Amino acid sequence: MYCNRLPRCPAARVRHQDQPIDSCPLNPCLHSAHPETVHRGAPAARPARAPRGFTLIELIITVMVVALLATVAFPMAEVAVQRSKEQELRTALREIRSGIDAYKQAVEEGRIIGSPQQTGYPPTLKVLAEGVIDAKSPKRDVKIYFMRRIPRDPFATDPSVPADETWGLRSYASPPDDPQVGEDVYDVYSRSTGVGLNGIPYRQW
Repeated sequence: MYCNRLPRCPAARVRHQDQPIDSCPLNPCLHSAHPETVHRGAPAARPARAPRGFTLIELIITVMVVALLATVAFPMAEVAVQRSKEQELRTALREIRSGIDAYKQAVEEGRIIGSPQQTGYPPTLKVLAEGVIDAKSPKRDVKIYFMRRIPRDPFATDPSVPADETWGLRSYASPPDDPQVGEDVYDVYSRSTGVGLNGIPYRQW
């Protein structure tokens, strides 16, 4: 193919009419009149950028955000742990008190032999799990068990203390506002000095 715009071509002074268009070093027709003859090369490669690090301001903002999230998450975690222990305390108190009442009922039914001077409540917490002889059973040495085991006070801090000793004991002869240990176990309470999420001290649960 040959160029038909030689008067406009700056290279027309040095070439002839029959000179191929591809040989024109400054031929503007390569970009306009004959697009089908243009062979575009690969784009020039851009210089690679150096990896960009964090600025001081970005690091400070990140630390502040993490600290803010921590101040929110830690109290929520503490409340979740406290709520879990409170649920364990409710369950343990319910189980022990149910065992005490079952012992009292067994005494009234004559299945446990007691003296008239006794109140009918268990002498210790251990006896609820260790069992007592069933006086009405035709077989000897048959025991009645009121609890599978004595649960621990979840707020007790010393793991070496036996489970039955982690509780405060109230005898039948002592008032509710001043529980004292006596000859029997009428009720139990937590020895923790903390206050529940409901605003009631654990000792009063």
